[in-house]
Amino acid sequence: MIDFTYTLFIVLIPLAMFILLGLQGHKMKSFAGILGTCGLGISWILSLITAYQYFLLAGKVEGVYQKIIGFNTLWLQMTNTLHIDMGILLDPISVMMLVVVTTVSFWVHFYSLGYMKGEKGFERFFAFLSLFTFSMLGLVVATNIFQMYIFWELVGVSSYLLIGFYYQKPSAVAASKKAFIVTRFADLGFLIGILILSFNTKTFDFITLTDVKGAAIATGAGASFLGLSVMTWSLIFVFMGGAGKSAMFPFHIWLPDAMEGPTPVSALIHAATMVVAGVYLVARLFPVYALSAPEGLMVVGYIGAFSSLFAAVIACTQFDIKRVLAYSTLSQIGYMMVGLGVSGYGGHEGLGYMASMFHLFTHAMFKALLFLGAGAIIHAVHTNVMNEMGGLRKYLPITHITFLIACLTISGIPFLSAFFSKDEILTAAYHHNLLIFWVELFVAGLTAFYMFRLYFRVFWNKEPHYHHTPHESPLTMTIPLIFLALASIFAGYIPFSKFVSSDSIPFESEIELGLAIPSVIVGLLGIFIAFIMYKKETSIPDKVAAGLKFFYRWAYNKFYFDELYLFVTKKIIFRYISKPVAWFDRHVVDGSMNGISAMTNFVSYQIRGFQSGQLQQYAYVFVSGVIGLALVIMYLLIH
Repeated sequence: MIDFTYTLFIVLIPLAMFILLGLQGHKMKSFAGILGTCGLGISWILSLITAYQYFLLAGKVEGVYQKIIGFNTLWLQMTNTLHIDMGILLDPISVMMLVVVTTVSFWVHFYSLGYMKGEKGFERFFAFLSLFTFSMLGLVVATNIFQMYIFWELVGVSSYLLIGFYYQKPSAVAASKKAFIVTRFADLGFLIGILILSFNTKTFDFITLTDVKGAAIATGAGASFLGLSVMTWSLIFVFMGGAGKSAMFPFHIWLPDAMEGPTPVSALIHAATMVVAGVYLVARLFPVYALSAPEGLMVVGYIGAFSSLFAAVIACTQFDIKRVLAYSTLSQIGYMMVGLGVSGYGGHEGLGYMASMFHLFTHAMFKALLFLGAGAIIHAVHTNVMNEMGGLRKYLPITHITFLIACLTISGIPFLSAFFSKDEILTAAYHHNLLIFWVELFVAGLTAFYMFRLYFRVFWNKEPHYHHTPHESPLTMTIPLIFLALASIFAGYIPFSKFVSSDSIPFESEIELGLAIPSVIVGLLGIFIAFIMYKKETSIPDKVAAGLKFFYRWAYNKFYFDELYLFVTKKIIFRYISKPVAWFDRHVVDGSMNGISAMTNFVSYQIRGFQSGQLQQYAYVFVSGVIGLALVIMYLLIH
């Protein structure tokens, strides 16, 4: 039996890097980046070793992948059965996520050595990257839902620090606060869900919660509120937290603004850490959703489908390349939620679950590649705006080829990784919910269109006048692009269903050509339309925008959800709730405290003479008191 205790170092090394770089990084200067990158490299190697040992050597017993506790220690004891532990749980999805998080994080660290070179706060940046990675690793290996919640909040803090890295920029500060506040509202729902779930099941432990033969799954299924079981309500609240972290509708508004952070941060948030945390949360509790709360799973599916369509439509109208990629992430995360929402439990019924995790894995590679490629483009031309780009294929050959591979991959072109994972989701949707299937098929076409709209406008189209001749990025930036391009091509050839399934029992899955062919045709159609409209400068885009009028304007302005939130907060919450509360606090709470202190001062001022320090006065008061006390006693004795 293999001892997996060493997996603790996968989590602790980034923490050590954060502490070291945070306290001593200013003395190391550029070496701080090398040290942080080497630390993540060690974690990455250990994660690959863990995956090899778990999947190929020790994880499977009698054909079923086991849940293995690599490390565990008691942290808080509440009752004999209810306690919070800190530990490491190894199962197919946590081991898979260890590989995803450390792989992307390592290459983001490596890339940042070139991208952030010379930046003020270089050491601080690598310290925060290490903290972010530690937070996500602690989340994915959590043995219980409360440990996950603790690291969940630490992920939020890490994102706040990195999105607001350029703290001199008001827009970056506003974006970091927006991300932090919006996700706090969602996390309140997560906490409520945890409390209801643990109250009914009497446990926080994931192994106990997800044991299909245990009592926890059946608990709360009978009790109901407003037509739904208590278990369903608790899991809907839990999903509320997942929707916030994964920026699902209606908590989507923070993610596009998070682009104010450095581009490597965007790659880390979108590909491997914060945004996929919500998908992982639902996957971690999937047996409970599928067997105790199918209505909750339906909510996951429909919100995922709407979010993917909503974000894809907006992406077609944006001109900031990082915002296009941000809305692309929203759409792809929606795909993953759909996969979970249309999945059953066990065998081929769990195809959607497997496909969702498969797409999470492939998406991490090509989305990291897209963001790091966008960083290389921005590094070359010093702008995010597509209208100020064009013809860059001549100046950035490596970036051009790798970016093209990522665009083809996300479009679902055959023999690239997303073709396999996305089509499995469409297959699961087709067999469980035709409405969601047609929505996602349409989204597949939109995805191909807006990604090649971006590609053609940046690398082809009309070349503007550049103030400086663009040039290819240094090796520290192009090597990660090449690695991630290769991963985007070959990750789809992993027989994922043999490693990850809803019931931990491997099964065989195949591409259904009857569904794959229409999906490919829709993707190619989206690419062809983008080719006609954007390969060369034409008037077609302007004519289309003018023809759509009202709808285009609303999509370009993100359907005015930011304005709606500002109206609700400023005109309603601040005016009718916050102001009265502030008045009550200022005049009643503070007023009463101020009144007590004023009365205390007044009484103290009046009696201060008793503390004069004059012996004669003390003797006079003492004698007077004795005489007064004697007179009272005599009066009582006489009467």
